[in-house]
Amino acid sequence: MGTSASATSQAAPFAPTHQADHQGNGMAEHRRSLQSVNIHNSKTKSIITNKVAPVVITNNCREEFQIHDKIQSSNYSMGRISDLLPEHYLVLGEFFMVQDIYNRADVLNTTKSHGAPNFRKVKGNYPLFGMGQPSLNGFKQVLQRLQIDGCEEVVFICVREEPVVFFRSDGDFIPYTPRGRENLHENLHDLDRELSAEQIELSIRKELCDFAKLSENMFYVYNDIEHFKDEPQQVQILSEEDIHVTEEVYKRPLFSQPLHRYYRLPLPMEGAPLEKTFDAFVNILRVTPNLSLMRDSSRPLPALLFSCQVGVGRTNLGLILGAIVFHHLQGASESPRYLWYSFYINQVFFYVYIPQVDDAIAMCSEMHNIKDAVFENKLKLEGIGEDYQIQGKSTKAYFLQRTLQSLERYVYLLVFNAYLHDQYPQAFPQSFSQWLCMNAWIYRLLACMDSSELSAPASLITDGIRGMFCVSTDLLSTAKEMKVANFRRVSKMALYGMAQPNSEALAVVMSYLTDQRRGHSTILWLNLQEELVLEANGQMFTPREPGSLEQPIPVCVQHPQKLQILIHPSDSILCEKWLGVITEQDKQMRMFKTCHTIEELFVHQKSVHPGLSYQRIPLSDCCAPKEEVFDQLLEAMKSSLAEDPNCAFIFNCHDGKDRTTAAMVIATLTLWHINGFPECEEDEFVSVPNAKYTKGEFEVVMQVVRVLPEGHRVKREVDIALDVVSETMTPMHYHLREIIISTYRQIKMAKSEADAQWLRLRSLQYLERYIYLILFNCYLHLEKKDSWRRSFSQWMSQVAARAGVYAILNHLGFSEFENPDDSLMARLRFRWLPHSAQFIPM
Repeated sequence: MGTSASATSQAAPFAPTHQADHQGNGMAEHRRSLQSVNIHNSKTKSIITNKVAPVVITNNCREEFQIHDKIQSSNYSMGRISDLLPEHYLVLGEFFMVQDIYNRADVLNTTKSHGAPNFRKVKGNYPLFGMGQPSLNGFKQVLQRLQIDGCEEVVFICVREEPVVFFRSDGDFIPYTPRGRENLHENLHDLDRELSAEQIELSIRKELCDFAKLSENMFYVYNDIEHFKDEPQQVQILSEEDIHVTEEVYKRPLFSQPLHRYYRLPLPMEGAPLEKTFDAFVNILRVTPNLSLMRDSSRPLPALLFSCQVGVGRTNLGLILGAIVFHHLQGASESPRYLWYSFYINQVFFYVYIPQVDDAIAMCSEMHNIKDAVFENKLKLEGIGEDYQIQGKSTKAYFLQRTLQSLERYVYLLVFNAYLHDQYPQAFPQSFSQWLCMNAWIYRLLACMDSSELSAPASLITDGIRGMFCVSTDLLSTAKEMKVANFRRVSKMALYGMAQPNSEALAVVMSYLTDQRRGHSTILWLNLQEELVLEANGQMFTPREPGSLEQPIPVCVQHPQKLQILIHPSDSILCEKWLGVITEQDKQMRMFKTCHTIEELFVHQKSVHPGLSYQRIPLSDCCAPKEEVFDQLLEAMKSSLAEDPNCAFIFNCHDGKDRTTAAMVIATLTLWHINGFPECEEDEFVSVPNAKYTKGEFEVVMQVVRVLPEGHRVKREVDIALDVVSETMTPMHYHLREIIISTYRQIKMAKSEADAQWLRLRSLQYLERYIYLILFNCYLHLEKKDSWRRSFSQWMSQVAARAGVYAILNHLGFSEFENPDDSLMARLRFRWLPHSAQFIPM
């Protein structure tokens, strides 16, 4: 058998990893395993080692068991906060355990009297309570307090998203959280989207038990991270019972209170919760009979208790949600006080019932007011003088983000209240996520907050211009003849595309279109640029932000013309001033003597060519056009063709490539529906690898195709239109369908994570644009009988949404290669936001 050995009450020092890995002896392996296991002498007679695992025989010889508790120290990382402090094992490979609550956090001084920091009841009569993180005994004290106050039923909701574990200390369990060395005052967020906070807490407890076995049943924690006096502290860990996770602390006391319930609803530190979080909150309402509109009104309302770390920000958000629910339960929606309010976003009136939200905010504002936070951050943004760095961002970017997050939180409360008005009386047949997909226009409004609510005032835009950008690569080599880059025509159709022309090029193009050979007497010119564009010294330029010639000036995309009027030659804002200029060749300083807006250029051409009409329909680069953009393009073409069936259409964007091509495809499909489709040939057999992706046959695309009437035919017509338009630009090597997979494949070759995220966003935007073209073609087919009296926007909301199209777009991705939900960009909420290469949500 093996040799017998007496067990000691203390574990021997663990062998260093570099020694243990090279001993190569089975007995030595078991000796090291025994050293990490604490076995009491009083119970052990002998230990027999063998090749499988040590066998323990108790003193009374009645028990025999094997020890399979082998711990490899090499699997764990060690570190220290500073050179003056000891090195020890790190949780999750890099974090220190820090006491959760510091003394100054309890502003209301309620820890001793009520058991938790900042414990409070909201104003009014609702049984609605909030607090910070209590210890185990503190939570028991809170429950006793609620019972004394007459709360028979309590729904307790922990809104923390970060992991929390509780160490045994003086008859209580005290909360600690893992934190990084760079910021010991800040809790961790977004650790792992695939794991819940509860799962992470269990992993942490397993690690802590392992660390204790490797360190004589002790582990280091930190209580004073301000001065580090007597730090770190040692806590003893003999078993898992010396560590509690959040669920154990909050659920175990509830066994003596059968009407109490516990839920974990992680809320974000900043911004609005995700839709799935609202869904989880609605599920709490669904499974709580006393929170139903059909509840027994003779019973008292259940008490809602919300808790985060300090009991301020996230707790306040939970309290507001609870107050809104109580408003509905108490019949506030039937009060004669209600009225329609308008929330102004991007010059669109977003009508919702909001008195309840404002009342709820006022009720819960003892420690934090989210409406005040919006204005406070906006005032800080407007008052920024000298720029500096905050948390790795410029001051302006930091406060802009904080302002948008505060505004987003408020608006989502309005949206959620509108959802409750619609769904609460019906017992929630739709989740919040489903309801938003049925009302996807709300996402469009939310995406406009950046450009309307927080656009810089006109004086800031005009006074701040310091850079001009002028690059338009002529891939089609047309500048020599036509004086404009990338001029082209769709074969056999009066459809033209090009880059942004200057006054000289505009005159040349108009002469070309109206000459004897072509003879277009009516021309509709559609400018697709959303950015500010000016002609200076005969060249076209786009002004840029001060200090960054690569960053365009933020403008309200709905009315770029108005901003161009602000920058007028008579104002001498650009004239007679030295400005930094980027051209195709170099960067240099120039002084402009003349400056004209695009509107002025076309006013002059209209005097020469009366048949010319000019419109500006802004499109975002590389994105699917918004529903109203399709409406505007279709209406513009219908009106022009009604006046002259032979009207010519010209499209331009900055370089005549991305946005121009998309608009030309839309125009091609429209003209085919009006004048008749060309003969469609059978699909060409393609033998290249993964040809189906080049042909746009992605799983999500085919999912949409299966939903649409005659979906395969509709897709094939779009593919033909794409091929026809692409033939006009062969030297560009640019195809709106083929660029989808080519962009996605570049992700693997990205030099950084930021580049990879940018490419992923672009590939998803290209994919979405392709799907929108298919949807638009389906709309043209189905609504043709009524001459498209119903707009595409109305059709999408009234028909396509009910067929589940927006639900598909809300999980957009390349499911053939990855899980789409791993990226926030799969969601409409994030994909439709304005993005820059510097900041993309992961």
